[in-house]
Amino acid sequence: MNPAAPAGTGVTAALRLRSVTRSYGGGTRDGSVVKALDDVSLTIRRGTFTAVMGPSGSGKSTLLHCAAGLDRPTAGRVLLGDTDLTGLSEGRLTRLRRERIGFVFQAFNLLPSLTAAQNVALPLRLAGRRSRRSEVLDALDRVGLRDRARHRPGELSGGQQQRVAIARALVARPDVLFGDEPTGALDSTAGRGVLGLLRAMTDDGRTVIMVTHDPVAASFADRVLFLADGRIRDELEAPSAERVAARMTALSGVEDVEGVEGAGVDAAATAAAAAGTAGVAPC
Repeated sequence: MNPAAPAGTGVTAALRLRSVTRSYGGGTRDGSVVKALDDVSLTIRRGTFTAVMGPSGSGKSTLLHCAAGLDRPTAGRVLLGDTDLTGLSEGRLTRLRRERIGFVFQAFNLLPSLTAAQNVALPLRLAGRRSRRSEVLDALDRVGLRDRARHRPGELSGGQQQRVAIARALVARPDVLFGDEPTGALDSTAGRGVLGLLRAMTDDGRTVIMVTHDPVAASFADRVLFLADGRIRDELEAPSAERVAARMTALSGVEDVEGVEGAGVDAAATAAAAAGTAGVAPC
């Protein structure tokens, strides 16, 4: 039984993956095909914070990109609420991403020549909407940066820049916010601040899905999914950094036995993270 399968009837799902496979290759001389995702099914409940972990090459980013409509699966279905993303045209998929999906990357991706307020307003302008100053300031207020609205990225700390990026992702009031290592470029203090902010977003019904390598970051989530070799191998509810680190160490052992490339997980680093001596930044 897939450990990430639907938890039962009556669950309000923000996102569902049904037998999703994503393959690459087949056009090479030897015809080899690599399955980045291999028949993955899962349900993400609305208003929850989910972390996705796994060794390098396990399929974490591919899972995130397929779930967010940034990449199309080779087989299977992805449903955002009741909307099946799989059959949407590129135009409709682009509009859906603008209106219902937010994305925060490890690199802040802010335009240096624009102020914080102008960076936040950018998605609305790209969508052809005239942004109201009140909604831009409200988004900045939610991340505690209303008083930095006129500052450019170079005048902000790394943590503040990532909070501006989160405000930019929130301004369109998305159903689901995806984060690809959103604290990876931050120090421990700034990273914990951003994670606390993501955690608080679920209080108003937002759904957060985050890829991370760090047990401390994962401990902010309601649920952690562990990937290896393109499959969900395990999950953990109400995680602590210690339990996450132990699961990752165990997963590393399974990967070594199976000979999956990129499996090496540094047990010392995970132990240090579990003890709270490692920051949220990459080890």
